Amino acid sequence: MPDIIEILTRLLAAAIFGGVLGLEREYYGKSAGVRTYALVGIGSALFTLLSQFGFSGSGSDPTRIASQIVVGIGFLGAGLIIHRDVAHVEGLTTAAGLWVVASIGMAFGVGWYAVGILAACITLIVLNVFGRVRYRMEHHEVASKSSKSSKSN
Repeated sequence: MPDIIEILTRLLAAAIFGGVLGLEREYYGKSAGVRTYALVGIGSALFTLLSQFGFSGSGSDPTRIASQIVVGIGFLGAGLIIHRDVAHVEGLTTAAGLWVVASIGMAFGVGWYAVGILAACITLIVLNVFGRVRYRMEHHEVASKSSKSSKSN
């Protein structure tokens, strides 16, 4: 079992990187933000630590807890998804972000710092870069439609 400093480092890393991703979501006014993402990261890391060290030698399968984290976060994410109408659904990206943060927390929980940091950085890039590309595409499409409709009048 790791010493208390190593455990604290794993939990703090999960909180910090989860919180950074939550900050991005909060910046864009999403319902789950810094605190939610940080808590999901901490919880996933702690569950992973417990499965790895808390139940060792008891004859149990430590991978069962990891699989239950995935399922549990799925339920949490489902609560974030809102159907406005047939063509408009909100919360999918935030729910997917929580799911990713859970896996990042698990990576920190097993001590895979480089993997957790890389995954957090890639996730931040996906949220920011792809979000901006989508925004520009949507606004270009709206501008194209309005110029076409004004030409037809």
